[in-house]
Amino acid sequence: MLMTVYSYMSDPQVLFAVFAAIAVFATVITVGQTFFMRDRLAARINAVAVEREAIRARERARLADTSKRASLRNEPKAYMRQVVEGFNLRKALADEGTVNRLRMAGYRGQAPLVVFLFARLVLPLVFFAVAVVYIFAVADLQQPTTIKILIAVVVAYIGFYAPNVYVSNIISKRQVSIRRAWPDALDLLLICVESGMAAEPAFRKVSEEIGAQSIPLAEELSLTTAELSYLPDRRQAYENLSSRTGLDTVKSVMTALVQAERYGTPLGTALRVLAQESRDNRMSLAEQKAAALPPKLTVPMIIFFLPVLFGVIIGPAAIQVIAAQQ
Repeated sequence: MLMTVYSYMSDPQVLFAVFAAIAVFATVITVGQTFFMRDRLAARINAVAVEREAIRARERARLADTSKRASLRNEPKAYMRQVVEGFNLRKALADEGTVNRLRMAGYRGQAPLVVFLFARLVLPLVFFAVAVVYIFAVADLQQPTTIKILIAVVVAYIGFYAPNVYVSNIISKRQVSIRRAWPDALDLLLICVESGMAAEPAFRKVSEEIGAQSIPLAEELSLTTAELSYLPDRRQAYENLSSRTGLDTVKSVMTALVQAERYGTPLGTALRVLAQESRDNRMSLAEQKAAALPPKLTVPMIIFFLPVLFGVIIGPAAIQVIAAQQ
């Protein structure tokens, strides 16, 4: 059977006939598509419009639910607060940077801080207990007792920094979402400003419309709208937005808004330039990721592609050697 297949594969006439049949079939399909294609542009436009409205309604409902869950009046659990206050963890483990990082992650108020400090105290103990039980009771490690205890201590050390890693991941996800939707938000803000809206209604309108693209950005803009209403200094509201996001593009826009508030400079031109810069930055980030793909693909190519390539190249020679030996 193998020799029959090999004889067909090595016959030039058979190969020529196969390739000719494939070429004819591809030509017929290509030419025939031009006669059977229908104009589906109107149907696609209607489908896109319906899908856009459905996504907008769904994201607005999700934004409303998220706003309810992220209330500023959340109270921490009583036992967590007692533990944090009893051990004075606010002074030992928290500072202004910790509070700012929690705000950047979307956790505002005192309840997230209490939960964060409680987790940093309890998780090392939990990780250490689980590691001790696993090492001494479940796993059969042929190691001295000192090494086993050292492994458990390392696991407890990981548990101590696990809350920081979790908060860092949340911050990075929120920043990616805000960075992607920020140029579109600037365009909407520019349209609102040039139409004659003040800063507060413009931010409110943008927060309502941008929720379909970025829930975190809609939350931050809604909070900025509230701060513009009750803070005595509007500059503080803009600075709070830049500090909560931690993005340079947002900071530059807030600086332009502060200058417009202070010196009465035209805001439309600045917003237009900043929107273009934000789009350029987003494109540059995409180009950087695209440029980083070849090094990242090196290892998968070595593992998955080269063995197949070697098999294709060496396979016919191996078949000939086997046939010659037989």
